Amino acid sequence: MNKDIQEYNDALSIEDKAISDLLAKEINRNLPEAENKIWHRHPVWFLNGNPIVGYSKLKNCVRLLFWSGQSFEEDALQVEGSFKAAEVRYTSVEQVNIKDLKRWLEKSKVIQWDYKNIVKRKGVLERLM
Repeated sequence: MNKDIQEYNDALSIEDKAISDLLAKEINRNLPEAENKIWHRHPVWFLNGNPIVGYSKLKNCVRLLFWSGQSFEEDALQVEGSFKAAEVRYTSVEQVNIKDLKRWLEKSKVIQWDYKNIVKRKGVLERLM
């Protein structure tokens, strides 16, 4: 695991660390080609410079965010923000459904909106794949 991401996880409570360690392990396993780093203060994975998935500690949960998740057509993912992102929130490691997570990660490889160039396009998103 990326050293900075491990440090992020290690700073969390025991339950939040367990959730975050599991998410990082599964993301790394299913997106081995992705670059990962701390970006805007939380762990994020990128394909070709485009943010794909990340997680962050919120007040009462760990949020898993897929930047293009609204296009996955998955009921368990909730709309987040005004672009194409979708999220799921966890309060215990038992809530993480590995089968769902793997499916979402597979979709994140083939369903992408171009966040990398959103500033250059003045807030307009274009579909990559």
